[in-house]
Amino acid sequence: MNSNVKREIAMKAKTVRLAKLQPALLALTAIVLSAFDAAAQRPDILPLPSSGNVTLSLDEYNRLIALAAKPVKKPDGAPLNYALQHADLRLHVTSDSVVGSVTLEGETYAKNATKVGLTTGMTILDARQDGKFLPLQLENGMITAVLPGSASFAVALDAGLPLGIEAGRASFAIPANVRIAPGLITNRSSANGQTSIEATLVPGQTATVWWTTREVVAPMVPREARFLSSLKTLFTVSESDLHIATLADITVVQGDPTQFMLTVPAGYEITSVTGPTLESSETQEGKLLLNVTNPAQRSHEFLISLEKSGTDAQAAAPFLAFNNAQRETGEALVEGSGTLELTSEESGSLKRMDVKEVNPYLRALSRFPLQAAFRYHRQPSEPPALALSWTRFPDSSVLAAVAERAIVTTLVTVEGKSLTEVKLTVKNQAQPFLKVDLPPGASIVSAEVAGEKIKPVQGSDGSRVPLLRPSFRPSGAYEVSFVFLHSGAPFAKKGGSDLVLPKMDVPIDLLQWEVFLPQQYKVKDFGGDALATSLLPPTSRLETFAEPAYAVAYARPANDKDFKMPSLSPGQIGGVIVDPSGAVISNARVAVLHPDTGTTFTATTDDAGRWIMSNVPSGRLKITASANGFNSRVQEAAYDASRPLPFAFNLQVGSVNEMVTVQSQAGNGTLKLAPGIEKQARKRAQEMENAASANVSSLQQRVSGVLPVAVDVPRAGNSYRFVRPLVLNEETKVTFTYKTK
Repeated sequence: MNSNVKREIAMKAKTVRLAKLQPALLALTAIVLSAFDAAAQRPDILPLPSSGNVTLSLDEYNRLIALAAKPVKKPDGAPLNYALQHADLRLHVTSDSVVGSVTLEGETYAKNATKVGLTTGMTILDARQDGKFLPLQLENGMITAVLPGSASFAVALDAGLPLGIEAGRASFAIPANVRIAPGLITNRSSANGQTSIEATLVPGQTATVWWTTREVVAPMVPREARFLSSLKTLFTVSESDLHIATLADITVVQGDPTQFMLTVPAGYEITSVTGPTLESSETQEGKLLLNVTNPAQRSHEFLISLEKSGTDAQAAAPFLAFNNAQRETGEALVEGSGTLELTSEESGSLKRMDVKEVNPYLRALSRFPLQAAFRYHRQPSEPPALALSWTRFPDSSVLAAVAERAIVTTLVTVEGKSLTEVKLTVKNQAQPFLKVDLPPGASIVSAEVAGEKIKPVQGSDGSRVPLLRPSFRPSGAYEVSFVFLHSGAPFAKKGGSDLVLPKMDVPIDLLQWEVFLPQQYKVKDFGGDALATSLLPPTSRLETFAEPAYAVAYARPANDKDFKMPSLSPGQIGGVIVDPSGAVISNARVAVLHPDTGTTFTATTDDAGRWIMSNVPSGRLKITASANGFNSRVQEAAYDASRPLPFAFNLQVGSVNEMVTVQSQAGNGTLKLAPGIEKQARKRAQEMENAASANVSSLQQRVSGVLPVAVDVPRAGNSYRFVRPLVLNEETKVTFTYKTK
C-alpha cells in the first residue's frame, strides 16, 4: 500500500473517531475556545500550535465513549417538605382555662403547595397568615394548613388549653413539636399579681407547666398597730465616751407591725442592734428602723447600743423612745468607769430608786460600780430627763507591796540611846526593797527576810532593806524585820523627850509600838502621832495586840496576889475568884443558871483564877461559885449581853456545904470585892499593863550576843504601848515628859 492510500485511511479513521466523540468533546471545545480567547487577550502567553491530528489510546477512546453514553442524573429533591424553625407561645392563665397566642415560623421546601402540621392538643380559635385568615384542617389529631411551596411562612394562632386543677396544684400541657435547643426558663417576672415566664422548650416532647395554687381571699384592710414598750437603759460614763445600752421589750396588742421606728439622739452613733426577731435595721434621716421577721409575733426584744465621744465633764443623758407606742415605761442605771465622782440630777417623770430594785437583766449589763438608778412612766407633757456631771481623778499606780501589820519594839537606855526592832508582815508582788528614811544619827544593824539574815543596802537617798532574797518565792504574807540604833540624847532628872519611827515606802495597815523605858523614870503626858492603848477599851486592846502581855506572857502564878479581870465581848460572861487574902483560886467551879430558859452554863477557873462563858443570853442570872475548902457563894444579878461586865467572887475559908447568897442591885452586874482587894486589883492591873512583853525580852537577849552592837539596855523598866492605823510613807512620833523617881 502506497503512502497516499495509508494517509487517506488514517484520515477516515480519524473522522469516524471524532464523530463518535463529538458529544463528549463539545465541552472540551468550549474550554479550548475560551482558553484561546483568554490567550488572545493575554499576549504574555505563548500561542498554541495550529489544529491538527490528535492521537488517543484505545482505553481513553473507550472511556470517552462510556461517558458519552451515560444518562444525565436528575437533581435530588428536599428530604422534608417543610420545617418549623421557631415557636413563640404567650399564654394567660385564668381561673379555669389557659388562653393566648401561638406564633409559628418555618419554611416549605417543595415546589408545589405543601400541607404543614401546626400543633396538637390545642383548641384553635383563630388562624392568620400575613394578616389574612388561614383555613385549617384536622387530621388524626393534628391541626394542619396548606401553605405555598418553596417559601418561608409565619402563622399566628389564637388558642386555648384546658387547665387541670388538683389539691394545691394547677397545670396544663403544651405540645412542643418543634426542633429547637433543649428547653429552659429564660426569664421570670411578677407584677400586679401576675407572673410572666419565658422558656425554651425541649423539641419533640410535650412540656407540662404547673404551679401551686391557694384560695384567693379578698384583701383585708390592715388594722392599726398598737403596742407597749418597756425600755431598760444603762448609761456608762467612760474615759472619753458616754455609752448607752437599751434593752427594749415590745408587746403588740393589736395589728401586725412589720417595722418599729425610734429617733436617734443628736450626736450619737448607733454601734449595734440585735434581737431574736430582728431581720434588718437601718438609719434614715435620724430615724432607726427595725424590721422584724414575723409581724404576727406578739412580743419582740431588741438590744440597742449607742455612744457619743466627748471630753466634757457633764452631759444630758437621752432616753430612747419608740414612735407611736401606746404606753412606755422604763428603768435607768448609771455606772462610771475609772476613778471619778459622778452626780446625777433627775427631772420630769424620772424618779430615783434603790439600785437593788433594778431589773436583774439590766444589772447584768453593767461592768463598773453602780452610781444611781431611776424608773419612769413617760408622759407626753413630762418626758424623763437626766443630767450627769462628773469629776475624774487620776488613777494611782498599783501597790507592789503592803504591810498588813508592823510590830515595833523600842528599848531606851539611860544614856538616851534607843534600839528599835521593826517586824513587818508583808504581802509583796514585785517590790525588791523597802526604803527606810532613818533619822539623823541612826543606822541599821541587822535585817531578816522570812527568818533568814540578809544584808541591808545603803543608797544615796537612804537605807534599804531587801524584801526578797535569792530562791525565795513567797505565795502569801511573810515577815521582814530590821533593827536600827539611834544615838539620842541622855536623860536628865526631868524633862521631855521624843521617839521617832522612820518613814517606810510601803503602806502599813496597823502599827503597834511598844516603848520600854528604864524603871527609875516616871513617865506621863504622852503625845504625838500614835494613840496610847491605855485609852482604848479593854476589848479593843485585846483585838489590837494579838498576844497581850497581861493576858498571856506575864500571868502570875496562883499563889501570887496579882490578878487581872478578863476582857469580855458581847454575849460573854466571866470574872475572877479570890480568897480572903486576894490570892486567886484555881480550879474553882462556876455554874450560871438562866431561870427564864432553864439553861445552866458551867466553867472552871484557870491558874489566874479567871473564868469565861460564851453565848449567854440577857436576863436575870443565878451564879454559883465553889471550891474545895471554901464556902460556896451564890450571886443573883441582871445581865445585859450587849454590855457585859466581869463578876468578882471572894470565897471565905470553910466547908463546901456552907453557902453565902448575895443579891446584887438591879442593873449592876459587878460584885464588890472584899475590903482592900479592889484597890489592890487596880494597882496590880496597872503594873501588868506596863509589864514588858515577850518582844522586849527577845530584843534584850539578842543584844547580849546576837546583834553586833554594844548597848547597855535596861533589864528592869516599864512598857508603854501605842497604836496607829494606816501609816502611808510618813514618820510616827511619840512625845512624853519624865522625871526621876
